[in-house]
Amino acid sequence: MFETSSLSGSKSEQYAQLLEQARGLMHGEGDRIANAANLSALVFHALPDLNWVGFYFFDGKELVVGPFQGKPACIRIALGRGVCGTAAQSRQTQRIDDVEAFPGHIPCDSDSRSELVVPLYLGARLIGVFDLDSPILNRFDEVDQAGLEAIAAAYLSSLESGT
Repeated sequence: MFETSSLSGSKSEQYAQLLEQARGLMHGEGDRIANAANLSALVFHALPDLNWVGFYFFDGKELVVGPFQGKPACIRIALGRGVCGTAAQSRQTQRIDDVEAFPGHIPCDSDSRSELVVPLYLGARLIGVFDLDSPILNRFDEVDQAGLEAIAAAYLSSLESGT
């Protein structure tokens, strides 16, 4: 049985602990839905000041909502549209301090003020995005970005290897 533990130390140390918990949670499991569901719950409950954590998967045409924690979400997002679509199309993490200032922002939850979206690619193939929203302006910094990109990489690794 998997058990979470409280995070301690510096923010970087907390992300290292969260990454180890994420790896333990996904160990031996290669199903993208199961791992996305558990990662969404793990991160949502481990990190402060989040109101949405989840995945959008690419269906060959657009991003479609996958497992998440938070209020009901937008179901479909076109590539290049909003923060998620921009991350998917650009292949670059989007760290947005104020979503109201982001051109084309899609307000799925009016409480969201900042957002971080990590694109998920296996080689050249778009899998989807890992999306985190916060009701706090400027919630995400470089340490958050690096920590969440590492968790996203562990998720992708689980899909490739089944571990």
